[in-house]
Amino acid sequence: MSNITVQFNLDLSVSLIVSSLLAVALIYLLFVFLQPICDVSLAQISDVDRAVAAAKEAFEQGEWGKMNPRDRGRLIYKLADLMEQHQEELATIETIDSGAVYTLALKTHVGMSIQTFRYFAGWCDKIQGSTIPINQARPNRNLTFTKKEPIGVCAIVIPWNYPLMMLAWKTAACLAAGNTVVLKPAQVTPLTALKFAELGTRAGLPKGVINILPGSGAVVGQRLSDHPDVRKLGFTGSTEIGKQIMKSCAVSNVKKVSLELGGKSPLIIFSDCDMDKAVSVFFNKGENCIAAGRLFVEDSIHDQFVKKVVEEVKKMKIGDPLDRSTDHGPQNHKAHLDKLVEYCQIGVKEGATLVWESLMYDGCCGLVHGGFFFEPTVFTDVQDHMYIAKEESFGPVMIISKFKSGDLDDVLRRANATEYGLASGVFTRDISKALYVSERLDAGTVFVNTYNKTDVASPFGGFKQSGYGKDLGEKNCHSYCMHFIFGLKCPNKCNISFSCYQ
Repeated sequence: MSNITVQFNLDLSVSLIVSSLLAVALIYLLFVFLQPICDVSLAQISDVDRAVAAAKEAFEQGEWGKMNPRDRGRLIYKLADLMEQHQEELATIETIDSGAVYTLALKTHVGMSIQTFRYFAGWCDKIQGSTIPINQARPNRNLTFTKKEPIGVCAIVIPWNYPLMMLAWKTAACLAAGNTVVLKPAQVTPLTALKFAELGTRAGLPKGVINILPGSGAVVGQRLSDHPDVRKLGFTGSTEIGKQIMKSCAVSNVKKVSLELGGKSPLIIFSDCDMDKAVSVFFNKGENCIAAGRLFVEDSIHDQFVKKVVEEVKKMKIGDPLDRSTDHGPQNHKAHLDKLVEYCQIGVKEGATLVWESLMYDGCCGLVHGGFFFEPTVFTDVQDHMYIAKEESFGPVMIISKFKSGDLDDVLRRANATEYGLASGVFTRDISKALYVSERLDAGTVFVNTYNKTDVASPFGGFKQSGYGKDLGEKNCHSYCMHFIFGLKCPNKCNISFSCYQ
C-alpha cells in the first residue's frame, strides 16, 4: 500500500473549463485496489457548449488566434518543459488512474508525451504552403500558391489505455497548427488530463485554448460530434464508437474526422527468427491498440516458441503498479476485466488449448491478487474460425496458431483475413522474406524484427475498420489545417480567386 499526495491547482478563470464545478482542488490519493481514488464532476451538455464557446472565442478573438507561429512554439516548448519537471508526478497519477506499472508510465506514457509536444513545437513555424507551376503561368503571368491555416475549434476524444500519451498525440499537433482544443478524456481516466490543463495554464497558454471535459461518451462525446462550431474531431477508441462519431460528424456539419480504431494485428514468426526478441511480454497489460492480437508461428518451432513464452510469463512479477519492480499491473476497470474473462471462456469453449493459466476463475483463466488483475494467458491450437482468432481481446491474452513451413502466401492470406489493418509484424533473419511479407500485409504499420516501436516523427494510423487519418509526424500537423489555394494574375490587375479544401 502506498500513500500518494498529488496537488492540482486549477483556475477556471484563467484557461480551464471542467464541467460546471471543479470537484476538488486538492486530491489525496490513497492507492488501495478496489477503492475509489477521488471524485470528479461529470460534464453535461451545457458544459460542452460553454467549453466550445470559450475555445471559439479564444481562436477568433483572443491572442492565441493572433499569435505568430514562433511565439506559439515557445509556449508549447515551455509546456513540454513543465511536463518534464513534473514527470514523476504525472507518472504517479497515470499509474493510479490507468493501472500501468510506474516504470512504463514514466518512460512511455509520460516520456513519449513530452517528446510529442517538443516535436510539434518545432513544427509551429514550418507549416507552410507552396507555389504551383500551373499551365498558364507563362506567358500570362498567372501565379498559383497555397496556404495552410488552422481549422478553429477541434474536439479530441481519447481512450483509457494511454490517457496522457493519447492526449499528447492529438493535442500537440492541434495546438501547433494554431487551433483551440476541447478534449474529453475517458470517463475512467480523467486525472492526467486535468493535471495537463494546469500545466498548460502555467506555461502561459491563453484562456480558452485548452478545455478539458471529464464525462461520458454518450453525453460529452456525442455533443462534441454534433456541435456546429466544432470543425474537426479526432478520436481514438473502438470501431463501433468510431462509426457512430463518423456518422454524427457527417450529419451535423460535415466536420473533418480522424479515427484511430480497433485492431487485430497479426505477427508472423518464422523459424529463422531471433526467438528472444520475438517473444511478447504483454506490453501495457495488453491494453494496447497495436498489440499482436494473433501470432502465426512456423510449425517447426511452434512447441519451442510456446515453451519460451511460458518461461517468460513465469518470470513476470504481478502486483502493485507503483512498486518499481512490478512487471504487470491491474487491468483498467471491472467492466473490461469481465470482458477478458468472457473472452477466454469463449476460447476454451470453442476448443482452443489454454497452455498457461496460473489460477482458474469459473473454469477459465486469470484473476489473482484480489484486484482487477488478469494474469497473462496463452492459447494455442487456435483455428481461423474461432472467435478469439478474429476479435480483439485488448488484454494480456496471446493467441497462437501454426502455419506450414515455406507456405508464405497461405499465412499471408490468413493474416490479412480480418476487417482490421492497424499494425502487423514479421520476425525473420531473411531480409528477402521480410520484404516479401511486409509488402503484402494490409496494415498501416509493419514491424520487422521488432514490435511496439513507435516514434513521434513517424506517422501512425490504420486501414480498413482500423480507421483513417494519421497521428504523429509532419502529416498530422497538416491534418489540423485548412488548405487554401490562391490564383493570381500579375502585374497590372490582380484578379484573385481562391478555394478552400480540408
